[in-house]
Amino acid sequence: MLKNVTRTMGQLSKSLRLMVGMPEYSTYVDHMKMAHPDQSIMSYEEFFRERQEARYGSKGRLNRCC
Repeated sequence: MLKNVTRTMGQLSKSLRLMVGMPEYSTYVDHMKMAHPDQSIMSYEEFFRERQEARYGSKGRLNRCC
């Protein structure tokens, strides 16, 4: 029972992050290790900052008309 609840909460957490545009760091690390083994992997902080800048624009400015 506890195992099912834990798994469900993990899946829900992952879904919510994707809904707001925040991909999983572990997925990024796995991808980099498999597809780009010659490149360095960003730390979690660098990854989070890069994803926020990609979504909202650099230097805190929003890239939208309204």
